[in-house]
Amino acid sequence: MFRVGIITASDKGSRGEREDKSGELIKEIMNSNGYEIVRWNILPDERQLISKELINMSDNLGIDLIFTTGGTGFSQRDWTPEATLDVIDRQTPGISEAMRHYSLQITPKAMLSRSVSGIRGETLIINLPGSPKAVKENLECILPALKHGLEILKGIAGECARK
Repeated sequence: MFRVGIITASDKGSRGEREDKSGELIKEIMNSNGYEIVRWNILPDERQLISKELINMSDNLGIDLIFTTGGTGFSQRDWTPEATLDVIDRQTPGISEAMRHYSLQITPKAMLSRSVSGIRGETLIINLPGSPKAVKENLECILPALKHGLEILKGIAGECARK
């Protein structure tokens, strides 16, 4: 069972002024797909705080998969992609591209997502949008391939090609 961490980037959420529906939805969907949620934080939209928690979850807690939600748009306070780029070793652009492509079939606003994804050590980090609807759509897109990608990252599986 892969271990999952969730970071919700929300000024209002971190102050208790808004319910974290997106983080809750990630938890529900991932639990129902056989993943274990081991940490879930709501942080203000602060680049350094988000980066620090990504490092903590990856390096100290050994979490396999980290989802962020929120902070991926055009607002002056949206810094989640930059916080992620600050800490990853390698980008995984196919994940982010697939999510945007999938979402573009639903709404043209998907092109406004600045989400990124990447690998830090043996941890996969994926930025999701902040809305529950977009979280659901993006997870629908990536879940079919996610387990295999994590197995390769962890050295459990070694082959992608089929004969």
